[in-house]
Amino acid sequence: MPVVRDLRVLLRLRNFRRLLSVRLLSQGADGVYQIGLATYVVFSPEKQTSAGAIASAMAVLLLPYSLVGPFAGVLLDRWRRRQVFVYGNLLRAVLATATALLMVTRVPEWLFYVSALCVTAVNRFVLAGLSASLPRVVDAERLVLANSLSPTAGTLAATVGGGLAFAVRLVVSDSDAAVALLGAILYLCSALVSLTMTPELLGPDRGSLQPRLGTALVSTARDLLAAVRHLAEPNRREAVWALSAMTLMRFCYGALLVLVLMLCRYSFADTPDDGLRLLGLALGVSGAGFFAAAVVTPWAAGRIGSGRWIAVCAAAAAVLEAALGLPFATVPMLVAAFALGLTTQGAKIATDTIVQSSVDDGFRGRTFSVYDVLFNVAFVGAAGVAALMLPPDGRSTALVLMVALVYTAVAVAMGRFERRRDSRRWQQAPPDESSLA
Repeated sequence: MPVVRDLRVLLRLRNFRRLLSVRLLSQGADGVYQIGLATYVVFSPEKQTSAGAIASAMAVLLLPYSLVGPFAGVLLDRWRRRQVFVYGNLLRAVLATATALLMVTRVPEWLFYVSALCVTAVNRFVLAGLSASLPRVVDAERLVLANSLSPTAGTLAATVGGGLAFAVRLVVSDSDAAVALLGAILYLCSALVSLTMTPELLGPDRGSLQPRLGTALVSTARDLLAAVRHLAEPNRREAVWALSAMTLMRFCYGALLVLVLMLCRYSFADTPDDGLRLLGLALGVSGAGFFAAAVVTPWAAGRIGSGRWIAVCAAAAAVLEAALGLPFATVPMLVAAFALGLTTQGAKIATDTIVQSSVDDGFRGRTFSVYDVLFNVAFVGAAGVAALMLPPDGRSTALVLMVALVYTAVAVAMGRFERRRDSRRWQQAPPDESSLA
């Protein structure tokens, strides 16, 4: 297989192997810790979980990415990246251990969330540092290949870590603290592997001139505003519509995820462990939908266009979500999980393509930072709305219908935009000389 062959070429580079090991251990620990946090909040037998608690957990897991992410690079250009991996992972090991202790002691709930929030905030610096360090361990000829394979390997490691957390949680009863400790051990291992590299290896170069910290932070904020102004230009309308559609579809997916969590916890299973198994199955089925989207979207978007494919995905989600969600039954829910995984990821791939092709290269990175903020804030906002609407057992016809209406609005709006765009193109196209003969 070409991917295996390419990875074998990269693995011959010693420092790349070490940096990849740091990534795999770090993101594997992320998967363990995040699933441990989610299962503690939702599936602990002694906790009467509410939709509000789920929304709080989502905020803890996602808001640091949105708020800290755009500014992480400013500090990473001042700190030695190898030291970020060492001390960042050591700090997360300590904080994950503290989280485990908080799980088994009687403490205020806010203290537990502060500990978890700090772990996920540090994570943003580590992930950004891993990407920034790749050019220091891979030559320019192989850099594109490394940028493709390394994050993919990290995502797989996080998935494996999540699966490991599920397994520990199911095999050992009341083991949320053990899962958090496992995450701490993996963070510690990542820090130790980081020590195998010299402090100067990953940069930045000490001789490089950097503006003062305050100036750099202000400049970053201005860059994000410049990206917003760039999107406001008339010839970027397709990117704006696609980003708006994707933000709303992400909102829908987040609201439905909270609904599924509550249904698995209280309606579809007799015990928390049974509910946890069902949730794992639902997430796996949704992941299969994500994979199917990666296969189907290039073909579909190539035939009808990326904007129309977003409209098709939203329309399909509107119909299937209502038809499969309203029975509030296990099998239809699993079918809906696959369908929504396919349509949500299909729309995201199409949106990525539109943004990449519509935005000038000099604004592309900043635009995707704005995209990232919208993506995560919509998800957390959806959790908050679901918390207000969901009853204790998760069976909310109003939420299902609201989400179906949002999907329908996205489909109609994107369809109309694409028709207007095609009409303008037809009017501006030069006349066919053969028809004038």
